[in-house]
Amino acid sequence: MALPIVLKNTLSDFMDVYGSSDELYNEISLQLELGIYLRDALKGSGFKVQFERNIKSFKPVSVSEKEFVDKFVKREIDLVIFDGDKPDTSKERYAIELKFPVNGQYPEEMYAFVTDMQFMEEVKKYAGFQETYCITLVNNPNFYMVTPQQQSFGGIYEYFRKPGKPISRIQKPTGDHKGDPAYDRNVSSSPVISWQTPKAGGDCRYYILKF
Repeated sequence: MALPIVLKNTLSDFMDVYGSSDELYNEISLQLELGIYLRDALKGSGFKVQFERNIKSFKPVSVSEKEFVDKFVKREIDLVIFDGDKPDTSKERYAIELKFPVNGQYPEEMYAFVTDMQFMEEVKKYAGFQETYCITLVNNPNFYMVTPQQQSFGGIYEYFRKPGKPISRIQKPTGDHKGDPAYDRNVSSSPVISWQTPKAGGDCRYYILKF
């Protein structure tokens, strides 16, 4: 069974139309509205769209649960698309991680963006997913440009504020904290952030990365 839509185009269409909409006001609203949009786009196709699926739902039978989940920097996938009735027997799988920060904390949130990138690479590599995506929406210019007060890029900021800077190995900007699974993040595909402006304009920007 083949996915009846070009997923990246569908995601871009959604973000272009809804990225500046009042319907999106936090990360949960982004997750729910995109999930509804994808369900409508896939209606009658035999594909399911589900929320917050644990990665162990896609574990191969030949691997122990601990061995499998230890491969991933995170456990829960924000949105999954799969064919058939059950995730573990599906043949076509797609994953989407979402971010829409609304409370500042710029370096911490940027590090979380990179964590999602590493996670989506791992999901594609180890869990049999055909395509994985990171979608980030922001409504504050501090995420995507240098303000007059800052006068510089610096540290983790340059990957998101400076065009064309590939992301690879990123050190946690606020240092190591007890309970953190890793001090560094590694993104082997070296993606480059390209912020897009939704049709309605304004301060909102988004990017979509495909892995």
